[in-house]
Amino acid sequence: MRASESNSAEDVKTPRSAWRTTLMVVIGLMGAAVIAGIIFTMRDADRERDRALALQSHSYEVMILARTLSETMASAEASLGRYVISGEREIGQVYSDQWLRAGTIIGQLRRSSYGNPTQLRQIDALETSYRRRGKELDRIAWYTQHDQNQKAYAFYNADRDTPALRHLTRNLDGVIATERNLLRLRTAAAQTTLAQSATITKALVALGILLILAAIALAWLTVRVLGERAMADAEAASERERSEALEAAVESATERLREEAKEREAAEAKLRQIQKMEAVGQLTGGIAHDFNNMLAVVIGGLELARRHVESGAAGAVQHIDNAMEGAKRAAALTRRLLGFARSEPLLPEAIEGASLIGEMQELFERTIGEAISVEVHDAGLGWKVWADRHQLENAILNLAVNARDAMQGRGTLTIETGGRTLKEGELAECEAGDYLAISVCDTGCGMPPEVVERAFEPFFTTKPVGKGTGLGLSQIFGFVRQSRGQVTIDSVEGVGTTVTLLLPRHVEVAEAAFAEAVPIAAAPAAPSDALDILVVEDDERVLAATVAVLEELGHNVIACPAPLEAPARIKAAAHVDCIVTDVMMPDQTGPELIDQLGAMLDGVGVIFVTGYAGDTADSAQFGGHIVLRKPYTINGMADALRQAMAAVHKQPEARRASA
Repeated sequence: MRASESNSAEDVKTPRSAWRTTLMVVIGLMGAAVIAGIIFTMRDADRERDRALALQSHSYEVMILARTLSETMASAEASLGRYVISGEREIGQVYSDQWLRAGTIIGQLRRSSYGNPTQLRQIDALETSYRRRGKELDRIAWYTQHDQNQKAYAFYNADRDTPALRHLTRNLDGVIATERNLLRLRTAAAQTTLAQSATITKALVALGILLILAAIALAWLTVRVLGERAMADAEAASERERSEALEAAVESATERLREEAKEREAAEAKLRQIQKMEAVGQLTGGIAHDFNNMLAVVIGGLELARRHVESGAAGAVQHIDNAMEGAKRAAALTRRLLGFARSEPLLPEAIEGASLIGEMQELFERTIGEAISVEVHDAGLGWKVWADRHQLENAILNLAVNARDAMQGRGTLTIETGGRTLKEGELAECEAGDYLAISVCDTGCGMPPEVVERAFEPFFTTKPVGKGTGLGLSQIFGFVRQSRGQVTIDSVEGVGTTVTLLLPRHVEVAEAAFAEAVPIAAAPAAPSDALDILVVEDDERVLAATVAVLEELGHNVIACPAPLEAPARIKAAAHVDCIVTDVMMPDQTGPELIDQLGAMLDGVGVIFVTGYAGDTADSAQFGGHIVLRKPYTINGMADALRQAMAAVHKQPEARRASA
């Protein structure tokens, strides 16, 4: 009897044990499947995210190249306009260099669009329009070069709106629009993919949690059953170990999920940082515009005060001279801000690297202090670069000051000049060829990799509050890239930092022959009689300062505080010889006002006054009239008046010649 009961109990225990074992195996397999699903889902999400970021970066690169191409061609045509008006061959060379650079940018666009047949067809059409437009502009340059300025001026006015120019503009807008549409589609696809991955991941995590709960419940049940069976302790221990292993695996997968989420957030933050860069440049340009308006009032008022100081007031004159110097320094600061916004046109010239550093050596020693030893080394190549001397000097001096701060006033500053030949694609976007290398080395504290990575970001600085704005290196980066070069940083913590400027080598043989053949035109003579001048300016302070300057020059001035009132002021006046107008005004811009006046401007000179460098980017909108930059001096206004009236006197002669 007992034997049969024992056999029956064993028969009952065996199915229950088999059931628990089978359920545990199923839960384990499902848990493994969940972990594998999470891993594979995150891996696919990573690939899609990286691909989306790469495509987005590529789209931004294409759009930046397209906008750079537009600015370069506009700058080239502006240089051609100045060349036609002045006849100076140096300006003609600037036009030629800028137009050739535009062709190089088209080549960069083609390389960046490789693999996109639609974009390549648009770039082919863009290149065709570029060549057609180049032939029109070369014809104007040819007439100017051969002293046929009247024909050149006539063709320049005629070619301001041609089919080639319209095709060029339409094709360039098409490239930008196509890339922007691709960017929108790619961003939407990436967001959809990431959303799907997130949904799948959440579902898998939820399933994993359910499995964990099921495993815990099963383990609890197993422990309870095995507690009732003293002989099944070993099996219960095994079940607990398997349960703990499953929990550890799920916890590991969950931790990996958290790490992947952090990496995705970091990539998105980096993308947002790239999008902020252009907005920062626009903001800087707007600040500089308002600053220039204030400088125009300051400099004009100081010059007028200086002219009215009695001869015996030597101290007052000295203070006024000091104030003038400070205002000019503020103007130089404005130019650097505009250079950071990439709106300030550069004034390039041929510069020999070793000579430049030699001329600045005394300035280095005076600026960084006697406790720092300055060493200058030259590789002896004698290479030159084509760059803005003032901007290049500021860049090198800024690097020297940064090195002084990094060394805390004691150490060795080494400045080296040499040459480097780059292959295609060897360094960022630099073209293949020879580059002058200027390196500034210090023995300071160095920088960690995360600081080096952000060194060129605007407003990023490691200096204490009040010791730096974070604009220095970003301005240097903008200037070097505008000069078609590159900046590199090599830094080791506790050892020092080396910043190297790489600028394209300039060979000036052809340019020297060209410059020697160009006669320098004499400045037009000042008008002998007082002029009746209408001044249009919406800013009351600038209007008052401009009126005072013109009256000081002996002219009769009609003040107009709004562009919409100008036609009535002209009709009410007995006679108007010249109109001086601001460019950016509410209700109506200066060029729009001049276009509206039309026939009323017959025999009337026109001067545009602007405080924003971007206003001069497209000279076609000014119709070939004189453009005076703020802040200006009294002599600058007098020169502008002479040029404007000389242009008016040439108009009847040009009409008689064309007749």
